[in-house]
Amino acid sequence: MQRVEINSNDANQRLDKFLTKTFPELPQTMMYKAIRKKDIKINKKRCEISTRLNEGDVVEIYVKDEFLVKKEKKTVKNIMPVLNILFEDKNIILIDKAPGVSVHSDLTTDEPALVDEIQAYLYLKGEYNPDDESSFAPSLCNRIDKNTGGIVIAAKNANALRIMNEKIKNREISKKYLCLVHGKMWPKEATLTAYHIKNTKQNRAYIFDEEVENSRKIQTKYKVLKQKNGLSLLEVELLTGRTHQIRAHLAHIGHPLAGDTKYGTNEQNRNLNYKYQALYAYKIKFTFEKKTDLHYLNGKEFTVKEVYFAKDI
Repeated sequence: MQRVEINSNDANQRLDKFLTKTFPELPQTMMYKAIRKKDIKINKKRCEISTRLNEGDVVEIYVKDEFLVKKEKKTVKNIMPVLNILFEDKNIILIDKAPGVSVHSDLTTDEPALVDEIQAYLYLKGEYNPDDESSFAPSLCNRIDKNTGGIVIAAKNANALRIMNEKIKNREISKKYLCLVHGKMWPKEATLTAYHIKNTKQNRAYIFDEEVENSRKIQTKYKVLKQKNGLSLLEVELLTGRTHQIRAHLAHIGHPLAGDTKYGTNEQNRNLNYKYQALYAYKIKFTFEKKTDLHYLNGKEFTVKEVYFAKDI
């Protein structure tokens, strides 16, 4: 038997979701049966799988201990984080992620991912202790490809994570990118429309001018900021969000990103000293519609002031 007291980060979620995250070895069929038989109770009372947990509730689970092994937690206590923090308050952190840094753990390297460094940073500040949490850890609300730089949002608590995920889903957070492309773009400002297919095995996107089977419509808005030496610096806004959309769409119209050998060529990039594709999520703005606990962020805009490739043009 185990007894778990619900804290603020565990609250406001369904009982079955909490149990699944906290005890991954507990089979769902066994969990449902235990709830029906009153072998799982909340505050010593019968409950349902859909019962929502409140802070201070006590969940008692009368199931064999072999099924109540808690999820193994990452060891973040020994990580010395190095973060470029643009903004931080009690709910969120905005990080300027460098290209080459993975946002989540990568089996090909022992280097800590961005989310690990954020958790280690909050542990050192005394704002997060994995030993005190059953089902929550500070998490990323958005992600950026390893070889792309830019602003990443992290939530410090479960309530902020839920709100941010909802705002992103409802497109109440706008994001703009800087990129450097080959060639002279014309017109200077436009919205491009095409059709996108993702090939998961190749980790590559294919773009078509006309709709084809299994394709999805994409729209990419751009504005030319500077042009020099056969390169154009663009500000780009995604009106849709598909895998490698900016890289693939711009390459499709004959303007691949500088440094991008997947959608461009080695020959094009031979004289450029870029280890990664010249793409940066450099600006975000919160445009919240409905009021929430994070409404104080509404209207705020955050920008990375220096993007490494922008100075080359």
